[in-house]
Amino acid sequence: MELLFLGTGSGVPSKQRNVASTALKLLDERNSVWLFDCGEGTQHQILRTTLKPRKIDKIFITHMHGDHIYGLPGLLSSRGFQGGETPVTVYGPKGIKGYVQTSLKYSGTHLNYPIKFVEFKEPGVIFEDKQFKVTVDKLQHGLPSYGFRIVEADHEGTLNAERLKELNVPSGPVYGRLKNKETVELEDGRILDGHDFVGPKQRGRIVTILGDTKKHPNSEKLAKNTDVLVHEGTFGHEEADLAKQYNHSTTTQAAQIAKEADAKKLLLTHFSSRYLYKDLKELEKEARKIFPNTYVMKDLQEVSIPIPKEEDEQ
Repeated sequence: MELLFLGTGSGVPSKQRNVASTALKLLDERNSVWLFDCGEGTQHQILRTTLKPRKIDKIFITHMHGDHIYGLPGLLSSRGFQGGETPVTVYGPKGIKGYVQTSLKYSGTHLNYPIKFVEFKEPGVIFEDKQFKVTVDKLQHGLPSYGFRIVEADHEGTLNAERLKELNVPSGPVYGRLKNKETVELEDGRILDGHDFVGPKQRGRIVTILGDTKKHPNSEKLAKNTDVLVHEGTFGHEEADLAKQYNHSTTTQAAQIAKEADAKKLLLTHFSSRYLYKDLKELEKEARKIFPNTYVMKDLQEVSIPIPKEEDEQ
């Protein structure tokens, strides 16, 4: 599982940063990619990576401001020309279906794959299977804006193959049966219980990706005990009044949310074009005074999210 930041700017693109889009790469987990927001130029950013548009099967839109949706019709159109024939589900606030369908209709675009739309207004679970659950809740912005909490199911414990080798247990199908916690009788008459050779379950990962918002209680709720919190930091702490006026957060407010939520890591994004990278590094230092494990994201930066180890949970 990796996060790939395709655009870390806000409002308008700049020479340093494109507008909002983040990919959650689940290639090892389910051979797919989930996209969060799709600002103008997102598909150009994708061309600079190894990401394949045909792998994108879910797109989550936080809110309807242009810097988060203007790239969506173009990406959907191009996906069909790049080998994408599998269905796509677009999750977003009320209006996203009409926006996409109107854009495709009046541009004469005909897709060779089906699109399903899931529009939400109230908080709750919008997707769930045996592997992942995605919950949405409302934030506070000029337009209705939302955040997403992605929870992975727990992983089964690993088989202690080294111990089996020490006991001279021959590898092969017997290992699979022990992995399934079955009781196995060996050719030499020994009886082994798989429960004795499989470690404890490993907690699934939690990722929280928030849309544009003022500091809000639902941000903390969505980010509770998350492994990674992706939070906007449109303005620096010295411009808190401006952030409030435009319904955004400062980098230090994002750090406060991460601290209050007991998050493991904070990734800041959605920066005003007024800030150069050296400015953001200074803001990163300020945020780290509140929440030490804070990082300013750059366009095309990728962050791995490993499965938590047992010692990390203690």
